[in-house]
Amino acid sequence: MKLRSFFFTVAVMFLCVSTNSHASGDYKVEHKNAVVLAMFGTTVESALQALLNIRTKIEDRFPNTKVRIAFTSNIIRKKWQHRAEDSEYIKAHPEIPDDILHVKTPLATIADLQNDGYDNIVIQPTLISMGEEFLDLHTYVKALMNMGTFKKPKYKPFHRVALGRPALGTYGMRFPYSEDIVALAKAMAPDVKLATKEKAGIVYMGHGNDYFPGNGGAYLEFASKMRKIYPDVVTAIGNVEGYPGIEEVMETLKLYGIKKVILKPFMVVAGDHSINDMAGNEEDSWKSILMKNGFEVVTVAKGLGENDNFANIFVNHAVDAAEEAGIDLK
Repeated sequence: MKLRSFFFTVAVMFLCVSTNSHASGDYKVEHKNAVVLAMFGTTVESALQALLNIRTKIEDRFPNTKVRIAFTSNIIRKKWQHRAEDSEYIKAHPEIPDDILHVKTPLATIADLQNDGYDNIVIQPTLISMGEEFLDLHTYVKALMNMGTFKKPKYKPFHRVALGRPALGTYGMRFPYSEDIVALAKAMAPDVKLATKEKAGIVYMGHGNDYFPGNGGAYLEFASKMRKIYPDVVTAIGNVEGYPGIEEVMETLKLYGIKKVILKPFMVVAGDHSINDMAGNEEDSWKSILMKNGFEVVTVAKGLGENDNFANIFVNHAVDAAEEAGIDLK
């Protein structure tokens, strides 16, 4: 009897060990996909519509994919965090989404997703050009993909991380930036329609950057492409920072004999720059400078993100990034 009991105990132990080994051997990682929209952000409530429109376009394209918003600007995030703690502000602005009130950095947002089991991440910047913020995001992607583990590769924190292109494109042969510029120019058809109606030229005010000497070339190439695609409307562009500036804009307008312009931000949102630097009543605003120099000015305070054609550019860039990385967004 004792012998039978001994063999029964051994058999149970063997079965348990075999079962555990089998379970461990059959362990499968289920990859989950997510998109992080890395936005500079804005503190202007009315300007949020442009950002939320881009998110809506991404969600509509990938209804089964988690989509999160992140702000790259430290100042803007802190402003929203302060507002989130102000009960009076929240009461006065019920339209503000919770994920804007509690918005995080791209890295913190990615960490939250990883904690929830998402290991395929597409980071899609909603940036106009390849400036410092884009290069920072590129560094993040390389670092995240280099994260390893002492265990098997399947236990890595991230399976695949991809970075989408800004609106004006980036370097590389796979997706020529010149084609991105053409796509962006075609998306501006509503602006051309308005300019035609007003019998005016178009002046775009971009942000620009003082630290990227070649960055202004992409803006000038965009303006040139606009003039070729829409020959009946003269388009000029300048930046708040860096080259080209408002002086170069006026030189272009005078060269083509333009007297009236549609003045519009070449930025994703119509935020502080649009309200103050572009359309403000101060003497150093673009509107004031243009009027002082004899131009008739019609200001349009709408961010590019409110244009569905423009918003879909980021959707397409996210698709390209996902496909290149082998991520199947659904």
